[in-house]
Amino acid sequence: MKQAFLVFIGGGLGSILRYSISKSCNSFFQNFFLGTFLANIIGCLLIGLILGISLKQNILSTNQTLLLTTGFCGGFTTFSTFAFEGQSLLKNGDITSFALYTTISIAIGVLAVVFGIWLSKII
Repeated sequence: MKQAFLVFIGGGLGSILRYSISKSCNSFFQNFFLGTFLANIIGCLLIGLILGISLKQNILSTNQTLLLTTGFCGGFTTFSTFAFEGQSLLKNGDITSFALYTTISIAIGVLAVVFGIWLSKII
């Protein structure tokens, strides 16, 4: 029960932060959802960094790792919103923006995780 509560708290905090970022950033560019993109990339970097530090230095307990990764990063990042926004670009016939948004999000997301893990090794 304690672990479920930690995921709940972390997820709530991550969701509130993602909502704030999306609310303030999504209106900057037409046909590119900057807020969702930033939340997903920052979340990828954080999860790589947190898991890398946790594995390397063993300074986080299992519960702390669960709170930060499954909870916070899980609530902060959003695949469902990313998929919905991609679908809306397709629905509007904007194939170029869809391809760019999807490719950049996935590629930079994976690179952010790798970079986070690399950062954890030099910290």
